[in-house]
Amino acid sequence: MTVSAPTDPRRALARPAPLPATFVVDRYRSGNVVISPDRRDVAKGGRSVIVLRRVIGDELRRRRQDQGRTLREVSSAARVSLGYLSEVERGQKEASSELLASICTALQVPLSTVMRSVSDEVAVLEGVAPVTDLPVVGTSVVAAA
Repeated sequence: MTVSAPTDPRRALARPAPLPATFVVDRYRSGNVVISPDRRDVAKGGRSVIVLRRVIGDELRRRRQDQGRTLREVSSAARVSLGYLSEVERGQKEASSELLASICTALQVPLSTVMRSVSDEVAVLEGVAPVTDLPVVGTSVVAAA
């Protein structure tokens, strides 16, 4: 007969060990190759999931830095706290559509342009070809009678 030691209940509440970080290679417009943390998490079942808030944060940070602006400048123009904007850029906070619109306005870039870049990046991460041109269905405007 085997007797096992009692289980410490505090160990059951302890956080699991962190997963090893994975990395992807990003190619920026300047041609520089930069190794950065992957924008994926591991979901239940061990499957890889793209975390949209990280992709959006990376795009906002890239645009801000391309303009040579500081977090303080953009946070003031967007009327959002510096700490919160920092968390959005790092992918730690999920930004609302209103907040994204405010940040894009502060960066003087249309929200649709940012979202298009994010969509293209997600397509690359999924291994799908990004959409290059959107079809134009019609250009006529129908007036209400």
